[in-house]
Amino acid sequence: MIERRRAQAKQYAQRVNRTLALLKRFAVPAVMRELVRRYHVSLRQARRYVDVAQQHSRGVPVPEPTVVFTVKLPVGLVRRVRARARATGTYLSVLVARALEDWLERVRPGPHGGR
Repeated sequence: MIERRRAQAKQYAQRVNRTLALLKRFAVPAVMRELVRRYHVSLRQARRYVDVAQQHSRGVPVPEPTVVFTVKLPVGLVRRVRARARATGTYLSVLVARALEDWLERVRPGPHGGR
């Protein structure tokens, strides 16, 4: 039996976007056969790629690679951040990345930063 594993986020986005490009040129059955051949996925998974591609007419963004970034933070702050992530159903890393992006947008460049 062939071992199957899930596509990584970048790979998934690329496959959905490739599916979208194929759908502009070929009918759904032909696209599904091509996805099965090219990516060695099941017909069911090929159908999922087609469904997602049809819902995103402009494609889906391909995520940047990620790295582990370890920092020391006060225990109370970490508890609050984890609680917010749970309450909003968001991954901790997504929540922290959004907060840092927002902060970087507000901070002025220069010798005194955002002060």
